[in-house]
Amino acid sequence: MEKAFWKTTALEDMTSTQWESLCDGCGKCCLSKLEDEDTGEIYWTNVGCRLFDAKTCRCSDYANRLARVSDCVGLTPQNVRTISWLPQTCAYRLVAEGHDLYWWHPLLSGSAETVHEAGISMRGRVPVLESDLSEPEDYFDYMLEEEP
Repeated sequence: MEKAFWKTTALEDMTSTQWESLCDGCGKCCLSKLEDEDTGEIYWTNVGCRLFDAKTCRCSDYANRLARVSDCVGLTPQNVRTISWLPQTCAYRLVAEGHDLYWWHPLLSGSAETVHEAGISMRGRVPVLESDLSEPEDYFDYMLEEEP
């Protein structure tokens, strides 16, 4: 793969391999988020999607996630520019906004482990999956004070 392609290639022009490699594996986009219907404000939880693998911080059925999880959002070059809840550290968001990747991103570090070693990922920080909760109110017990 071309070195630092994210600096020279528009999101829309990336190959599928380039696009997928932008994901740093933090798992933050796989967390349930609550939205205030009146203000539109987003509140983060540490509840993982039912397909979230808390050990790898990856989707356990990535290829079929959009069919299996009705509210899963597939990221595209078009929507990463408009999704307000993408984490500040998200490579898709960073590149869309014209920023470089952080040192711990696997494309820079050469290791998928640095995102975890840097404390950016959700590894070890997701105590429950949405499939474990029975009532919508249960999510309030897992609200975070700020974006993880």
